[in-house]
Amino acid sequence: MEFLQELYAYRTMLASLVKRDLKGRYKGSVLGFLWTFLNPLLQLGVYSLVFKVILKNPMENYSIHLFVALVPWIFFSSALTTGTKAILGQANLVKKIYFPREIIPIAYATSSFINMLLSFVIIFAVLLISPMKVFLKPVLLLPIVMFLQYFLVIGVNMITSALTVYFRDLEHIMGVLSMAWMYLSPVVYPVSYIAEEYQGFYMLNPMTPILIAYRDILYYGICPSSQTLGLIFIECLIWLGIGILIFLKLKWYFAEEL
Repeated sequence: MEFLQELYAYRTMLASLVKRDLKGRYKGSVLGFLWTFLNPLLQLGVYSLVFKVILKNPMENYSIHLFVALVPWIFFSSALTTGTKAILGQANLVKKIYFPREIIPIAYATSSFINMLLSFVIIFAVLLISPMKVFLKPVLLLPIVMFLQYFLVIGVNMITSALTVYFRDLEHIMGVLSMAWMYLSPVVYPVSYIAEEYQGFYMLNPMTPILIAYRDILYYGICPSSQTLGLIFIECLIWLGIGILIFLKLKWYFAEEL
């Protein structure tokens, strides 16, 4: 409770960091904030070209199948890549004044979460002009999945941002890990491609049930099963708990290491 109370006391600082990150994300670029929408669309174009045109994936409406998983994946991958720079990027702040250090990775996760929400405007626009049908009942579960993923990203952000202070090479390793993790998650292919004997192990990847839930809601138009939602809740809670424990353990020596 003390931990939560301290975070609440510094909520103004949290909001300020989120606002600054959103403003500075595409600062100096010609298109500016439009990259929030263009980035996922360009990635969609590349993956669609490779898997639909070149590799000739036979799946119906494959681009939409890919898109509804790609946007949440981009949100998660931010915790593996840009998240490593969270503490390092605020080194002057960390060394000069006291504040709950947890605010930094939470701010990075929050700005990325807002970025994902804006990208979902494009997803719904694409769904409305496509032959796919959007059903209200499954869509009502979408905020639950989003917020559970948000807590997962906070946990991963805390892990990567704290460890990178002590192991600077992690910043470069995470780029490779992010790419490998994507292909170990059902982003560009459905879960049915995984052999049945590996399904249990595959579901230990926290992004697997999350992406299944997004596809159930937006692609198949059905409600995710209670088993899928329960697994998402448990895995996100575990990663958040691990992230908090690691961050609380390492944060006391950030100033000296920076």
